[in-house]
Amino acid sequence: MADPDQLLFSYGTLQMPDVQLDTFGRLIAVEDDALPGYTVDYAEIEDPRVVDLSGLAVHPIVRPTGNTLDKVTGKVLWITEDELDAADEYEVELYRRIEVQLQSRRAAWVYVSI
Repeated sequence: MADPDQLLFSYGTLQMPDVQLDTFGRLIAVEDDALPGYTVDYAEIEDPRVVDLSGLAVHPIVRPTGNTLDKVTGKVLWITEDELDAADEYEVELYRRIEVQLQSRRAAWVYVSI
């Protein structure tokens, strides 16, 4: 396996061990971090595979606020390019992946509201 060289910020179900094992085939090394300028909202998930895997029909989703005082706490996952592709497959159409700067000043991918 390639060395994990991609950072993915997770504020929801990708932190769950069962979701990680199913999506990536392993448990992922994580670190605490935060995403400034965003707030958490919630979305109903209709994909039965994602609902069954996570055990949740409503998932968090982040939206930009433009206010630097707002922030979303979560975890940075250290993953490979192939695992990033697997995360894309896991996320439903309500999310799109963008690159952001975290509170730690590291660049990371995050799934946000479309």
